[in-house]
Amino acid sequence: MDLAAISALSGLTAQQNISALNNGNNNTLLGSTSLSALSGLTGTLTDNVQKADGTMFEALLNTAIDNIKTTNSYLSDAEDEEIKFALGESESTHDLTIALQKASTALQYTVAIRDKVMEAYRELMQIQI
Repeated sequence: MDLAAISALSGLTAQQNISALNNGNNNTLLGSTSLSALSGLTGTLTDNVQKADGTMFEALLNTAIDNIKTTNSYLSDAEDEEIKFALGESESTHDLTIALQKASTALQYTVAIRDKVMEAYRELMQIQI
């Protein structure tokens, strides 16, 4: 069981929990809460941890997809600004420069993340079982 979950249940800090565990004093760790009362929560906490793991991966994947969408949006905005400037609809070189720089930075960031993910994947594939 997670120390943070125990702290939330018993009102003790993590440092107090660790020192109680080191001293072997489970009564201090649990405070006035009995083990039988906590045993019913164990399944709930385990389910929450498993759900959190899935949620964490889902959040990571959604963040990556949102970052790609943002990069595509910046690239599209830069292209629109270039077209407006080329057609004479916009005379603001400032807006064009900002849009181009945002697109360039976002694309470099996305490529760097992709490269790191591919490097991690290659390392995982080389692990001997």
